Amino acid sequence: MIPEIKTILYATDLSKNSSYAFLYAADMAKRHNAEIVILHSVVPVRYMYSEGMSGRVIEILQQDKNEERETDLEEIKKYLQTFCEKIENQIGPPCVELVSKILIPIGHPVEEILKAADEECCDAIVLGTHGKGFLRHTFLGSVAGSVLERTRKPVFIIPLPSEKTKFDWDNM
Repeated sequence: MIPEIKTILYATDLSKNSSYAFLYAADMAKRHNAEIVILHSVVPVRYMYSEGMSGRVIEILQQDKNEERETDLEEIKKYLQTFCEKIENQIGPPCVELVSKILIPIGHPVEEILKAADEECCDAIVLGTHGKGFLRHTFLGSVAGSVLERTRKPVFIIPLPSEKTKFDWDNM
């Protein structure tokens, strides 16, 4: 028996391909009567060079990261509303109501995706990948490939659409 999908973790890097992957997450959520948890991780301030820096410089860098998180949260909320208005003609309403939570942790994307998938009791993970190539790393992308290797949950990796697909980025 296939386990029920009730909570979907949709990981985004805020790229165009992530927007395309959200179509799949939203469609899956509607079909399974599930909710979506959106995750966008902010890469932490690197402390490699902090030895020579004063505590004040490090504090300013960390404050900048916290402000970046707030900006990202507002950007995601605004973009989600606009995006949902545009795709509801494809998947039907309600789109925004499918999203139960937006997480913007400071951390490395792979670690934060795996942590959120467990903590939020997600049944599946949806994320986009950038391109295709001969190497697996290039094909899946480092984040997608690492998540796929390290989780026991179903992972849906959405590649960029082919040129044959009618998907107008500029009108999304």
